[in-house]
Amino acid sequence: MWLLAQARPDQLSDFAAASHVAGRLGVNPETLRLWEKRADMDAGREPGTTSEAHVEVKRLKKQIVELEKANEILRSASVFFATELGRPSSR
Repeated sequence: MWLLAQARPDQLSDFAAASHVAGRLGVNPETLRLWEKRADMDAGREPGTTSEAHVEVKRLKKQIVELEKANEILRSASVFFATELGRPSSR
């Protein structure tokens, strides 16, 4: 983002600065804009979800899926054992 800040005074617009720097870095100007936006959110200069919070949400969603699978297994086991306990013994 330092390169972008340095290029801004020499360019006519933010888009021109982003295009200039992106060309030097070999990336798409939109990619550079998104990197800058993400850096601003992470630094608290712009509202939005930080990278750290995004990683945590992703981890929690994965954990929810795992817990839902475990709950389904426990439900199935519960039904199985309830059925087995309700049968008369063959002894």
